[in-house]
Amino acid sequence: MQYGLFLALITTLFSISFSQAPAGQILSLSPTAFPELPANLVQELQRRGCTIPQADFSGRRGNVIRSEFAKPGQKDWAVLCSVRGVSTILVFWNGSEKNPAAIAAEPDSNFLQVFNGRQFVWREISAVDKDYIVKHYEAYGGTKPPPIDHYGIDDGFLEKASVVWYFYNGEWLKLTGAD
Repeated sequence: MQYGLFLALITTLFSISFSQAPAGQILSLSPTAFPELPANLVQELQRRGCTIPQADFSGRRGNVIRSEFAKPGQKDWAVLCSVRGVSTILVFWNGSEKNPAAIAAEPDSNFLQVFNGRQFVWREISAVDKDYIVKHYEAYGGTKPPPIDHYGIDDGFLEKASVVWYFYNGEWLKLTGAD
């Protein structure tokens, strides 16, 4: 396939996938776009005025994750919530909308990338396990991780760097992520 034809195909697919994001606006989805989210969390996110920034060119929905962020066996939800240009990771303990942890508030503008005339917040969260945390500490140094028995949240600026947020003894520790 010729390069020009390939580029035209990719550009067309990209514009179709993200046609809901007018040029100059950040692609962000409503909490209702995530059917896996429990109704109580959707309602709380809407009450807060949250939208969920998207960083993926493929159209895959992101920045809503479920894992064991407090302790083994407890299923928690983490959502990257953007309100008035600032995104915060909200962690809903055991699926409850009451008293979520709010960590790592950052202006969306710190993570902006432009592609094909559209702006994307290239910030993405994902659940990471002990192997990931230890591997990155051993490779890059930084704060020594505590004993790890549950998951952390990798908070990344795509293709640039990340940090891992790990809940330990009632506090969020900032550990080494990808560099």
